[in-house]
Amino acid sequence: MNETFLKQGLQEKNKVVFDFVFQYYYSALCAYAESIIQDENAVEDIVQELFVTIWMKSEKLAITGSLKNYLFISVKNRCFDFLKHQKVRLKSSRYFKDAPNSTQTTPENWLAETELREQIENCLQKLPPRCQEIFRLSRFDGLKNQEIADQLGLSKRTVELQITNALKALRKDLQPYLPLFMLALLQ
Repeated sequence: MNETFLKQGLQEKNKVVFDFVFQYYYSALCAYAESIIQDENAVEDIVQELFVTIWMKSEKLAITGSLKNYLFISVKNRCFDFLKHQKVRLKSSRYFKDAPNSTQTTPENWLAETELREQIENCLQKLPPRCQEIFRLSRFDGLKNQEIADQLGLSKRTVELQITNALKALRKDLQPYLPLFMLALLQ
């Protein structure tokens, strides 16, 4: 089929074109993703989420090059995001597993946690409104940078810069409240 026809069909939410592209590329994209992350369940989620995003944001879809390249690069980037998230999870779980009395809810722990939450909120309130919104969408709502960019009508690079600025501010303001290891988790 003609690539231009397929790209235009995807932009226009043509179900027949979408189904064709899905059926044609799904297996290859899953195999490619599995070569990167070796997690069959996550692979299927990643590829399906890509197609859901394509369908939901079709009017903003701007594929300038090859459709095949666009799909494979998108899957690769999503796999790297997944691996990055897994790395942070692993660091966090190791820290809390090794932390003494980490599972005990004592009044001291509760007060410390409450104070830390207040400090995080105070730090976030100091950020410019757009930076704050982007950071909350990223870290609290779990949206990916591209999803935030699409939702707010910004470039992905702008979103990345705003998150970087927010993390710098958090590291600076929260340094007295967090062990050094926890600061590393904010990266």
